[in-house]
Parts: sequence; C-alpha cells; structure tokens
Amino acid sequence: MYRNARQQKILELIAAKEIDTQEELCFELNKLNFNVTQATISRDIKELKLYKIAGTTKKYKYACLENKHEPVQDKMHTLFREGVLSINYANNIIMIKTMRGNGGTICVFIDSLQLNEIIGTIAGDDNVLIVVDTNENTPLVADKLKEYI
Repeated sequence: MYRNARQQKILELIAAKEIDTQEELCFELNKLNFNVTQATISRDIKELKLYKIAGTTKKYKYACLENKHEPVQDKMHTLFREGVLSINYANNIIMIKTMRGNGGTICVFIDSLQLNEIIGTIAGDDNVLIVVDTNENTPLVADKLKEYI
C-alpha cells in the first residue's frame, strides 16, 4: 500500500512541478513525509515508465507515458523522429544512433510500440541496442522503426 501511495504522489508531483532529477523527486517526497532514498525513486521511475521531456523552466522534466492529460505518444514520436541519427542492423541486432542524451527516451518509445519481434532493448546515452527474435525479422523491425522517422 505504501508503494502505491508513494507512486501516486510521484505522478501528482511530476504533473504539478517540473522535476528533473531523482534527487529533487526524493527531496519533494521527503517533504511530504515519504521516507525514501534515491534507490527507491529509481525503482519507482522504472515501474512508472517515467522518461524525460523538455521542460519550460528547466532543461528537462519527468513525464509519464500513461499520462492521459498530455499527448505523450505524439511527443515521444516527435522525439524519436528528431533524435534518431541512424538505424542499422546485422543478424538479429539493430543499433540506433541518437543525439546525445536521447538514448533512454528513444528506448522508452520503442518499448511502448510493443513489437512482438523485439526480445529486448538497452539504452545508452546516444544509442539504443535492440535484440530481435530472428535474423529474418530484423529488417522488418528496422523498416517499422524507420517509418517513424
């Protein structure tokens, strides 16, 4: 129950304020008597599928993929289109080169597509590695991703 209440409060906080770091989120929650650590916040961010988008007063802010109040999927699509530099593949691996700092957000967008052929994704600062189930499906997945550019 405590976890659910904390995660609900996180969603309320990021909807009301521009929070751009885990430390800032931790500070805000501790002010509200949620005794949390950065490690707890990190797990919550992953479970809530939070990602960063451009802020208005800060460089970045946390946003939620399932937030019904924002056209997040459209924003994610725009970030994908503008942030991807190249998509290449070999065998069952796809490597996407991104602009610096965009790997995580691009990876969240790819995961949100829920393509059955994708076994897993790993994000770096400026790249995304995708493992596809078969060599035959790799060009198909790459082509699907290129359609979003």
